[in-house]
Amino acid sequence: MEQQLFTVTVFTENQAGLLNQISVIFYRRGLNIESLSVSPSSIEGIHKFTITCFSNRPMMERVVKQIEKRIDVLRAFLYTDDEIVYQEVALYKVPTLQLLDDTCVEDVIRRHSARILEITRQYVVIEKTGHPEETQALFHELQKYDIRQFVRSGRVVVTKSAQEVFSMFLKEQEIRKSTTDSAATGS
Repeated sequence: MEQQLFTVTVFTENQAGLLNQISVIFYRRGLNIESLSVSPSSIEGIHKFTITCFSNRPMMERVVKQIEKRIDVLRAFLYTDDEIVYQEVALYKVPTLQLLDDTCVEDVIRRHSARILEITRQYVVIEKTGHPEETQALFHELQKYDIRQFVRSGRVVVTKSAQEVFSMFLKEQEIRKSTTDSAATGS
């Protein structure tokens, strides 16, 4: 089956040990997590894991079902790149002398729509936001200027749907609960 990059978003309560439980699901299937980011979501008390992985759709659908079986997981969703808007942040540290001695560095920074975050006597920190290919392209160009440090964040995503899919799920659950409560009380 054809391998492609999938993005899994997992909405959870913020519980210790959950990251380990989720990563084991990938490990047991021999899947490598390409990127992982975790942050609070737009809903208070709910955290969002964003995980990318190369695999095929049937395997990833099984992974999502297994993730949802975890007690602290509220809901998990599977996406392909055409269903989401995504970015990552990369930071590059180069020696300040390289920046001052070679005016081409400034051209590279501008051409890649990057920005300088900090300048000290010893180093300059440059930031680039974009897709992995874009952040990697800037890395390759800056290599000749003696990159001292380089790091990329995990993918951050929003869906292309007009509303957060998880919010719609919560509304459906609330309606289902009120319908069940009404039926139970005979209203």
